[in-house]
Amino acid sequence: MLLRSCCIYSIGVFSILLLISGIALVLSNVFPHFVQSVVEKEVVLKNGTEAFEAWENPPAPIYMQFYFFNLTNPMEVLDGDRPAVIEIGPYTYREYRPMEQVDFQDNGTKVAAVNTKTYIFQRNMSRGPESDLIRTVNIPAMTVMEQFKDHAIIANLISSYMKGTGEGLFTTHTVGELLWGYEDGLLKALKTLKPELDDVFGLFYKTNASNDGDYVFFTGQQNYKDFSRVDTWNSKSTLNWWSSDECNMINGTNGAFFHPVITKNETLYMFSSDLCRSLYALYEEDVTVKGIPGYLFSPPSKVFANHTVNPANAGFCVPAGNCLGSGVLNVSLCKQGAPIIMSPPHFYQADEKFVQDVFGMRPKKEEHQTTIVINPVNYCESFSFFFFSQTGNVRTVILPVVYINESVVIDDASARKLKAIVVKQNVVANIPFMLIGLGIVLGGVFMFLMCRQKVPNSTTDEQQPLLSS
Repeated sequence: MLLRSCCIYSIGVFSILLLISGIALVLSNVFPHFVQSVVEKEVVLKNGTEAFEAWENPPAPIYMQFYFFNLTNPMEVLDGDRPAVIEIGPYTYREYRPMEQVDFQDNGTKVAAVNTKTYIFQRNMSRGPESDLIRTVNIPAMTVMEQFKDHAIIANLISSYMKGTGEGLFTTHTVGELLWGYEDGLLKALKTLKPELDDVFGLFYKTNASNDGDYVFFTGQQNYKDFSRVDTWNSKSTLNWWSSDECNMINGTNGAFFHPVITKNETLYMFSSDLCRSLYALYEEDVTVKGIPGYLFSPPSKVFANHTVNPANAGFCVPAGNCLGSGVLNVSLCKQGAPIIMSPPHFYQADEKFVQDVFGMRPKKEEHQTTIVINPVNYCESFSFFFFSQTGNVRTVILPVVYINESVVIDDASARKLKAIVVKQNVVANIPFMLIGLGIVLGGVFMFLMCRQKVPNSTTDEQQPLLSS
């Protein structure tokens, strides 16, 4: 009887200890902090780690989709009418982007590399073949007209050549030519006067099987928040295209990777050589991709806002003081002088005047917003959807030419692996609640045994007089 009582009271004491321990662990966040510390130490760019392997050669398939705006009323535009365009696409390419020439520096705290990108056309994922014809603005002609507008002799020669050959402000070329390059007659003629001039033009000329420059990244060895952050690009820690130090800053990663243990109140910084600038994204909502929970981040409208809305963007007005409006960015300085404007697709988040200036613009958040989805604790390659428009400036109208959807969704093998990690993470993080639950169960067992121990004793006492008679 004594042994039985000791066992019952031991259960009671043990249940109290479990409850106290569980509550203390919940309040102190010991296990979540433990999980985070493990992730922070493991997610480092170092030979032999999964993070390095994914960074060096991304396992998930990446696709680059091009959507062109075909001009339908060129003659009317020349007469002053509003341009009318029809979106044609996608023309899809599988993108391979391994890190090459990898070289660890400064005792493993930094790593140098070039990000070579190769594009392979995917006919089964495209609207049509690369031979489809697109009518758009004649960017080579617009470029040389802008470059030589102050040189009367060359300007007259350009005008004479265009009249003699019938070349105008609009041109028709195949998708493949517009993207990867074609020999331009005007540029070839001008090359006799300026031999250094390239007579081939393409929106992405020389970018296939090439890279966008030399990078040096932080590995995250000293600080997990520095994981994959850009230290220098082409041996420079700042840009020199813009008119303010803030706008010339190189901030964040290259947009393909982010540090682990991301919270909802963080600001994710990215540097884009295509956009010639850094930008940032903020948390919007919780989402699930292939059964994996994640946070959706997106650049707010303030990133591309005019300096009157966001004074920090005043430096993007080039020349200084020459501001175009919200939602558009003049990148001619970093595009060899070509009159190119960057904008979200269909002028999404841009001033309404840009949308109204071109018939056929239909900005929609669900289709044209840039989004990044990241698992908040465990590292995984971001599911990124990057968009921008390249446009030629015809008189006072910004005419859209093409926009890009660069997307990557985690592959099934990586998704299964990450799901398993998420399950383990949840189990470890919920150990305190398991202890509390077990303490409650044992407490219930203790109460039941105590009541059961008292009831038989009471019954026996009441029956004793009957037995004695």
